[in-house]
Order: sequence, then C-alpha cells, then structure tokens
Amino acid sequence: MKVAIGCDEAAYALKESIKRHLRDTHPQVELVDFGTHHAEQSVLYPDIAIAVAQRVAAGDFARAILLCGTGIGVAISANKVPGIRAAQCHDTYSAERARRSNDAQIITMGARVIGSGLANSIVDAWLKAEFDGGRSQPKVQRIADYERRGGTPAGLPNDVTLKR
Repeated sequence: MKVAIGCDEAAYALKESIKRHLRDTHPQVELVDFGTHHAEQSVLYPDIAIAVAQRVAAGDFARAILLCGTGIGVAISANKVPGIRAAQCHDTYSAERARRSNDAQIITMGARVIGSGLANSIVDAWLKAEFDGGRSQPKVQRIADYERRGGTPAGLPNDVTLKR
C-alpha cells in the first residue's frame, strides 16, 4: 500500500518517529515523504497538506498521514481538495472509525497534542481498518454528492431554511 506522509516544522520529530515505526512494523507500506525534511525548515502547512491530498485524490496514494502542531490546519487544508476525506484523530477509536465509517483516506494528528507512542498506535489502527460500507455508505455518498454539486446535496433545494 502506498502511503504519503507530510508535516510542517512543528511536527517534524513526530513524522520521523512514525516513519521509523512504519518501516519497522509495516513492511507492506511504501511510504513517500513530502516533507518538511528538516526541523528548521519552515513551511506553510497548507502547501504540504494540499500537495499530499491532491496526490491521494489522483489515486497516486491509497492513504496519507498529515501532521502539524495541532492536526487541525492540515485537516482543514486537505479537506479543500475535492474527493478527500481527512479526519483529525487523536485516539485509536477515532482512527478506526475514520476508515470504517467515513472512508477517510487521510488522517491528521498534532505533534503538540499527542506523543509518538500514541501516534504510532493511531496509525496502526487506521491502517488495519477498512471501509465497512453498510449504513455508512449512503452518508459517505451524500458527502460526495454535496461536493460534486458545488454545495447543494441531492434532494435538497438551494433555498432550504431551518425553522426555529
């Protein structure tokens, strides 16, 4: 399985730890590092996140791991790419459900939020999980429909208003 990984300088050490873990425990994973390649190399995390997400959306990678200080900025950035479902995960249950229920191709984590041991466990849970479909399939399809229609989900008119 081809997996991309990328981070900003805040998450460089965590990225390197995850890379070592994947090399040691997941020989089936072909990992490609999109950077940053040095802790001192300042990058704009949207540049890394969007580049990775575009390659996942294009089918060049099955999945990706994105890291920044909180995991929030890279998740927001990656989710701007059509066809991408990126989920911020700071526990193993969320990582598993991101795949099983939401078919998330990308997980994001924050180096200032969790340590490397937990991050490695999160990656393990996420790599092991597969999309279940089932009850979640129509929900994931609705997200894709909404995106494809430019913000209007199938079956709902543009002028839907909420009543208080």
